[in-house]
Amino acid sequence: MSLPHAILTALLEKPSSGLELTRRFDKSIGYFWSATHQQIYRELGKLETEGFIRTLPAEQPARGQKKSYEVLPAGRAELARWTAAAQDPRPLRDVLLLRLRAAAVVGTAGLEDDLRRHLELHRRQLAEYQDIEQRDFPPDRNTPEDRLRHLVLRAGIDLETFWTQWLTHALEEFAELPGEAPGQDGPEPTDGTPD
Repeated sequence: MSLPHAILTALLEKPSSGLELTRRFDKSIGYFWSATHQQIYRELGKLETEGFIRTLPAEQPARGQKKSYEVLPAGRAELARWTAAAQDPRPLRDVLLLRLRAAAVVGTAGLEDDLRRHLELHRRQLAEYQDIEQRDFPPDRNTPEDRLRHLVLRAGIDLETFWTQWLTHALEEFAELPGEAPGQDGPEPTDGTPD
């Protein structure tokens, strides 16, 4: 149920059309909660039906004019309720980690190149976040709203820093692996837990 709340957040920051929301998602919220254009429009319809948002009256009625939306008091109350509610952390689900686990039994062919590709992607994302931090969060931007937004960005920076460090370490480990693929001519691999 997080996409509706992401949309409510974005609309409280600034009333927008569906297209404007999609563009804003691509530049901000989408870094940590992505959504397609279709998903956003579908959720806008649901939020309007539930009485959480409304279509802003058009300045001049015109056919094909894009609709803009704003949050109603019920939508603000729902977002406040959701923000205050306790939620457990989600377990990490990452296909790369699963592929590494699988490599322990079937071999590492092709995986090292993909680790290098992932490292480059995370380095680029880290650089982009650092550019955003430098541009959007100078030391004099210190309002509570700015501090909270900066905290979200810091999470992205710290996460990308973790991935670049971890992938660098993983590639160092790969360099030390013997050439023989796991699962061939050796003892049965274990996961370290008793049967």
